[in-house]
Amino acid sequence: MKALFIGGTGNISTACSMLALEKGIELYLFTRGKSPLPFSGTAKIFHGDIRNQQQTADILTDYVFDAVVDFVAFTPEHVDADIELFRRRARQYVFVSSAATYQRSPGWLPITEDTPLSNPVWQYARDKIACEERLSHAYRSEGFPLTIVRPSHTYSESWIPCAVGGHDYTVIDRLNCGKKIIVHGDGRSLWVLTHSNDFAKGLIGILGNRESIGESYHITSDEVLTWNQIYETIGRAAGVQPDLIHIPSAFINRFDAGTGAGLLGEKDFSAVFDNSKIKRAVPEFRASITFAAGMRECIKWFETDEGRKTVSKERNEMMDRIIEDYQRTGAGIS
Repeated sequence: MKALFIGGTGNISTACSMLALEKGIELYLFTRGKSPLPFSGTAKIFHGDIRNQQQTADILTDYVFDAVVDFVAFTPEHVDADIELFRRRARQYVFVSSAATYQRSPGWLPITEDTPLSNPVWQYARDKIACEERLSHAYRSEGFPLTIVRPSHTYSESWIPCAVGGHDYTVIDRLNCGKKIIVHGDGRSLWVLTHSNDFAKGLIGILGNRESIGESYHITSDEVLTWNQIYETIGRAAGVQPDLIHIPSAFINRFDAGTGAGLLGEKDFSAVFDNSKIKRAVPEFRASITFAAGMRECIKWFETDEGRKTVSKERNEMMDRIIEDYQRTGAGIS
């Protein structure tokens, strides 16, 4: 199989690239080349800007792929360009969407692929929904070979999956310094975190599968935790008992609208997924990495190299301001 990954070196896509190579897929990566490959292998590299449509068309002139996976399409304009580029160059086009697209309410649990798509709060999710709509129209009107996959809060060894505070070493540094860790809401809503190595099993499993054309799949873990348990697990991996402070998402949003949109549009609601569809399509798919094991691996990765311990002064100060103001004026505000 010949596959092209647009991206292929990020939080989710690195594991997919590594597994593709392990499975013997002839892998091509389209990348800007601004960072070294985080893995070794025999992937063939196209250097270019995927958003420069003419440049990309020139680079790919003589190529046809069994599968194209776009990890970095976020707006309808991005997928419009992909439709033009790959309608004759791909036998299967996989759009990496997001489980943030699903409508959230207690009546829709567990979430299945038939759950309606709606997110009036978060622009990121609305853009992903619009992308899906454009691509689905191309599938229905011209047979564009579309498959949609929806990850949900997927992390890797270099990505700490916090709801507030970013994904670098900042929250671990706060733990080690004895600072309070912000948990949105009361910390009791349910959530699912998926290791990128597990996500990769599902994604790679549907490549080249003609029965997956026209289908959508979420690829997530079956492990369900509360947000309190998530932060306690991160603390245990770091060897520290976290000092949690619970703050309403609306209050956080006053200080940090970027984080607040994701909280109010997705993470304020419980998420439990029915993964039976991807398991039928890829019988070998099982999410086998527990969050506890994943966090131990993650902390080890950061601790192995001091250069990896990136701490954001701006996010630290932002969290301190949120906590100080909430303790001074906001306790009891919903």
